[in-house]
Amino acid sequence: MTSETTTTAPVGAIPAQPGPADVTDAEVGRGSEQVPSEVIAGAGPVVRPGERATVRLRETGTEEPPRYAPEWLELRESADAAARSHDLLDPLRIRLANLPGKAGGLVVHDLGCGTGSMGRWLAPRLDGSQHWILHDRDPYLLHFAAVASPRAAADGSRVTVETRRGDVARLTPDALVGASLVTASALLDVLTREEVDTLAEACTGAGCPALLTLSVAGRVELTPSHPLDTEIAEAFNAHQRRGGLLGPDAVTAACEAFADRGATVKVNPSAWRLGPDEKALTGQWLRGWVGAAVEERPELAGRADAYLAERLAANEAGELRVVVHHSDLLALARPTGGTS
Repeated sequence: MTSETTTTAPVGAIPAQPGPADVTDAEVGRGSEQVPSEVIAGAGPVVRPGERATVRLRETGTEEPPRYAPEWLELRESADAAARSHDLLDPLRIRLANLPGKAGGLVVHDLGCGTGSMGRWLAPRLDGSQHWILHDRDPYLLHFAAVASPRAAADGSRVTVETRRGDVARLTPDALVGASLVTASALLDVLTREEVDTLAEACTGAGCPALLTLSVAGRVELTPSHPLDTEIAEAFNAHQRRGGLLGPDAVTAACEAFADRGATVKVNPSAWRLGPDEKALTGQWLRGWVGAAVEERPELAGRADAYLAERLAANEAGELRVVVHHSDLLALARPTGGTS
């Protein structure tokens, strides 16, 4: 894995640097009632001057816009946790229990870890000691992820963590030597087909399974319905595919990439189901969803503004229900160094 800088903390240690001085822990942990009316980076396109840099997936220079702000990741974490497929955990546990070298504990690489929500969800659901290696390009997000990482597995065994700052779109089998599992959340759909192939090659080359959750499926259901729903959804999906990114095609491409390399692939739905209790998240999602659609098709702007105002009002009144479809993928690569 190539990286601009690699930061590795000792086992179980927390990175010393808290990140940009102009960002406080309180800013990340703010309650949902304090979420601002603007679109948070990650929920949708952000073009405000002076926007604080957040995670960047690739070493493409300063022209790449920020993708994910910690505020957005914090806001969506409970919906993500509720959506992830529990049905994929049993086949994953069986494979992990039979991996060669399992006696030394699990080594989990979490790609594009953000604030570490995947580890907080998964580590307490797996038995045995675990060492999580958290990969991201944003040192502040890495700090947050390390500080907030779980410390115990399902059976009480120790969970430790280290952080690595680098380009998660470039991964090699060498980077995964000794890995028991690769995880990622909301990552596949912002990769290109070539990058998905690279990821599949790295995982299968290392003989480790991959649990890749919450990839957008390109389908949204809003209740009550509106005549503009379909047009907005189509424009949003086109925006997701900009620049060769896979967007809603990511899971299909990943299934093909892993299967072509001999892995057994399982896919389960993992939809957000948002109602009156998730008003803050729904409001941010709506702004981002409509904003991306308009950025893709500017001619929608006038109608989209009225549509967004109507949808936000219904959300605030507790009258809107939204289902945002995602998919979780488990790829069980053939183990190396032994048989399972």
